[in-house]
Amino acid sequence: MKKNTAVLLTFLSGLILIPSIPVNAQLGIDVESGYVTTGYNDIRIPGDEGTFFSLNEELTAHSKIFYRLRLNYKPASRHTISLLYAPLTIMSDGSAGRDILYEGVVFPANSNIDASYKFNSYRVTYRYDIVQKPKVDFGLGLTAKIRDAKIDLTSGELYSEKVNVGFVPIINFRLHWKPYERLGVLFEGDALAAPQGRAEDVLLAATYKVTDNLGIKAGYRILEGGADNDEVYTFSLFHYASIGLFINL
Repeated sequence: MKKNTAVLLTFLSGLILIPSIPVNAQLGIDVESGYVTTGYNDIRIPGDEGTFFSLNEELTAHSKIFYRLRLNYKPASRHTISLLYAPLTIMSDGSAGRDILYEGVVFPANSNIDASYKFNSYRVTYRYDIVQKPKVDFGLGLTAKIRDAKIDLTSGELYSEKVNVGFVPIINFRLHWKPYERLGVLFEGDALAAPQGRAEDVLLAATYKVTDNLGIKAGYRILEGGADNDEVYTFSLFHYASIGLFINL
């Protein structure tokens, strides 16, 4: 709770800097919420010795309401710098019909297990708009992502967790097609694949321009990825039904 409050204060404190922003620059807020469900969530920890099991097939993963906050700063028309806070925690519970070895602890077969899967994301993005026309905007950039991840299992007196905090560079892209003055289609996200693993966070949404300073969006977001090494094996897929607001300040 303290960490979430601190992040929100960081975003809100950016508003204090509005008077110092150059006249030709632009500051905006992108707020997104909706419903997130689990497609798959498979883990084996340690990656070379643990038990392979599923947090949504052998256990029951619970869907939930989500939210994401982005602060955008455009120092010039083609340049965008943004900060993103995207928290995610999915709870699972149930029992497996076999022993599970997880991070050095054996959870006996048919025991009740409560599991928590946390994957909070903090990102700084720079993007340059290569195409900037009345009906089409297209840009590419680079995202510096910090993941704050933890998977823990609890069963009675048994408890085990794996915490992973790390930095990942990702390619950022944004395509906004506006066939009509107010109505458009937005395709944007961060994605990268490498031998060590992969990560995709991509949104496809319809957009509607309410005023010059206010827009709305609604669509589908996919969050997928993971890693496979001696330390961890974890691959997950989440589906988001998303709605949001664009606000230019």
